[in-house]
Amino acid sequence: MSWGTELWDQYDTVAVHTQKGVDFCERFTNFLKERSHIEFEYAKNLKRLVKNYQPKKKDEEEYGQFSWARAFWDLLKELHDLAGQHEVIAENTQGNVMKDLSNLIQDYKQDRKKELQEGAKIQEQLKASLAQLEKREKQYEKAFREAEKATDAYRRADADINLSRAEVEKHRNNMMLKSQQSDDCKNEYASQLQQTNQHQHEHYHTHMPQVFQRLQNIDENRIDKMKSYIKQSADIERNIIPIINTCIDGMVKASDSINAVEDSRSVVNKYKSGYPIPSDIAFDDLSNSQVPDGRNGNTLTTPKNLNLEKGSVRQTVSGGKSKKRTGILGLFSSSKTNVTRSDDPKEDFSDLPPSQRKKQLLKKIDSIKKEITRETAEREGMLKMKDVYVQNPALGDPNSLDKKIEENGEKLDSCRKELSKFVSYLDDAEGKKSTTSLAVSDDSLSRSTSDGSVNRDPNIIPPPPSIQQPNNDVYTSIPDDDELHSPDEFEDPEILEQYPVIGTCRALYSFTAENEGSVTMEENEEMSVLEQDQGDGWTRVRKKDEGEGFVPTSYIQIHFFDQDEV
Repeated sequence: MSWGTELWDQYDTVAVHTQKGVDFCERFTNFLKERSHIEFEYAKNLKRLVKNYQPKKKDEEEYGQFSWARAFWDLLKELHDLAGQHEVIAENTQGNVMKDLSNLIQDYKQDRKKELQEGAKIQEQLKASLAQLEKREKQYEKAFREAEKATDAYRRADADINLSRAEVEKHRNNMMLKSQQSDDCKNEYASQLQQTNQHQHEHYHTHMPQVFQRLQNIDENRIDKMKSYIKQSADIERNIIPIINTCIDGMVKASDSINAVEDSRSVVNKYKSGYPIPSDIAFDDLSNSQVPDGRNGNTLTTPKNLNLEKGSVRQTVSGGKSKKRTGILGLFSSSKTNVTRSDDPKEDFSDLPPSQRKKQLLKKIDSIKKEITRETAEREGMLKMKDVYVQNPALGDPNSLDKKIEENGEKLDSCRKELSKFVSYLDDAEGKKSTTSLAVSDDSLSRSTSDGSVNRDPNIIPPPPSIQQPNNDVYTSIPDDDELHSPDEFEDPEILEQYPVIGTCRALYSFTAENEGSVTMEENEEMSVLEQDQGDGWTRVRKKDEGEGFVPTSYIQIHFFDQDEV
């Protein structure tokens, strides 16, 4: 249906209807604006919630090994991602739908205004034509009546015998004039009538239908665009549903990762002291504690100072002052002489239970090894840079790196001393006799030659590592299932074959093996590195003939495959 033919007489109604379309578009824009605001606020509140429950560093250290805590933190991450998707809904709604809708409203208003102005102009033209027709009609009517009056006057004068001929002629001339004026007005009225009918026909059959049709097209375009925008807003949300489902799947996966058995095992590993369970307390038989009376030879029972077996509890049965507990039970005594507490942890972690102490020592040793690896990689880089400067002085002064290389050597010496010290602490914690030498030459790496190479004395060779047997101490902690080996503990030949290759090395000097566990090498011989120097001056290598053993670290130049792992 066409508005031009069906609504030809409803111009004002059509104008009001199109204005309602503008109002609806603006209302839909406000709806999208408020919807976006709600999505932004929801995402903001979700992110604030996630932030409030994010684990602090202390919480990560305290609960990070438990699956339930990790699952909850994974849930927070997924919730944060889900909040981000609601931000995407709001951003896409504002950036796409609302922007296009605003452009539509602006264009719709302009086109509507233009067509309404055109329609008003056409209507004014028709009104002007009708007004002119009415004017011509009134002029013709007035002239016709005057002509009739003039004709009647002439007829009366011509019939009156008392009037002179001159007066009769005067009436006749007036009649002729009025009749001519009436005819002229009649012709003008007829011409105007024809023009007005033409204008009216064009108005209702051409001009106004065109205006109505354009208004109809504009309104239908608005409706189609509204349909597209509503669908687009729905598609925006539909497109992020798979991502939201992925976030929800992540939450479900986090819940599935919770393992009560593993958490129970983690509790044991975290809080296990390593102390053995106390043995049964021996029965204190007072009847056997009789001494002879010096006066009459009788025996007296003395309940004081009862001597029990070594390592057991000494105490009195008379309610007197309890003496110091020794042996295992002394660990649980509240006497200040037995346990010295301090707010600051000791360097060797000796204030911790054996099992926890070993874990802290292994963690510290691993940290020092990573620091040594970093410093070693930095040193190799500086030496390579110096070689480049030596070969091409235009790139830089080789001597400018000497100070940095020297400082790097001092750091390495310090780290190796620290590593040696903590390895000895670990040996002590495991009840082993330490074989790691704590004495590292102060200038072993800090003194560099003018060409950047390290001064090495081939005659000074530390002894190679040897296999150590742990002693059977009553205070030795019970090892954990996942306990690592100490850095200087060596396994049997079957396990040695499992050492991965972590780098390559080249012999700077010849070396003849004189001790068990070391291997002979020739100058410039290429070998594979199996184990890094643990601070004792020896590096485990594998020769091309598959022979394995230790060589002095100061005799070789090492290149590690992965500088991020020890």
